[in-house]
Amino acid sequence: MPRRLPAVVKEHLEKARESALLAVEVYNKPATKFKSGGFIVLMVVAWTSLFHAIFFRRKIKPFYRDKDNPRRYKKIAGDYKAWELSTCVKKYYTSRTTPERSNIEFFIGLRNKVEHRSMPALDSAIFGECQAFLFNFEDLLFREFGPKYMLHEAPTLALQFSHLRHDAQAKAVSRLQGKISPNISQYVDDFRSSLETDLLHDMRYSYKVFLIPKVVNHPGQADVAVEYVKYDPSKPDEMEKYDRLVTLIKPATTQVVNPGKLRPGEIAKAVEPIVKQVVGPHVKFNASYHHVLAYRFYNVRPPKGKGDPRKTDIRYCHYDEAHRDYVYTEAWKKFLIREMKKPGQYERLIKAGSAKENEAAA
Repeated sequence: MPRRLPAVVKEHLEKARESALLAVEVYNKPATKFKSGGFIVLMVVAWTSLFHAIFFRRKIKPFYRDKDNPRRYKKIAGDYKAWELSTCVKKYYTSRTTPERSNIEFFIGLRNKVEHRSMPALDSAIFGECQAFLFNFEDLLFREFGPKYMLHEAPTLALQFSHLRHDAQAKAVSRLQGKISPNISQYVDDFRSSLETDLLHDMRYSYKVFLIPKVVNHPGQADVAVEYVKYDPSKPDEMEKYDRLVTLIKPATTQVVNPGKLRPGEIAKAVEPIVKQVVGPHVKFNASYHHVLAYRFYNVRPPKGKGDPRKTDIRYCHYDEAHRDYVYTEAWKKFLIREMKKPGQYERLIKAGSAKENEAAA
């Protein structure tokens, strides 16, 4: 028979669960404009309380020591100063880097930026991270304390009022949402670009799903209204099929091929001024050489004539099968601009390219 949990552990577990449930309730309310902000603040409280419960059960007091007297704990207004979430993460994961840890750290940095802002446009931009934030919480809750404390009643999808929007509706929603604050948008982009590709695509960092209208041929197949199709970068062919299916589902508005995609020359034209500003006016960044070095250095597509041309990093590059060449995304342009702003990054790019040329010559 399992031992009863100490009162202090149960108290923090209850706080963790209540905060998480309230976070989901706030996020899923249709009229709430502060969805992501409210969700993040409450989930930070939930995660902090869960870690405190874990530490208390392990006979570790999650309090800061007094610098003047390390044998005592620091007090503020008569209460012990408890570890914040960032300290809890360091104590729990120590030197390990995991998708769950990266997901938590993403929200620690984002919390102060959104706590006093209402930005509905942010909701869709970070939905995957928000969903993983919740799922990871329940996974840890289950691993540490068993099924008794799981969030059984917590929904994981918010219902939408309409499955189609005409142009006027889309414009109205856009005006209502406005734009994400530039410094917050920059934070999200910078954090994601700082992660290794495998970690960034891990479902425990950002939970990605396809919602596809379900065709039912037999009555029994309708028992489950929604099925999750997990994004799995290890199965690019399967994910490409879903990408094509999603494209078919979207209402056709134009016959333009590769809308919003960029050619290498356009990328180089946008990046070169940054390189000149950071490195010097004498340097260049052209499409025929430097852009080739860049896509090889960051491994966004296979080298010409090698491997399956379709196996690209779909965030940045897509293979155009009809023309047998590649087009690039706006995200790739922004990513390269951020990278070239980093001191020494342009030189590293050139050095890596020279090393490969010497290797090929040998």
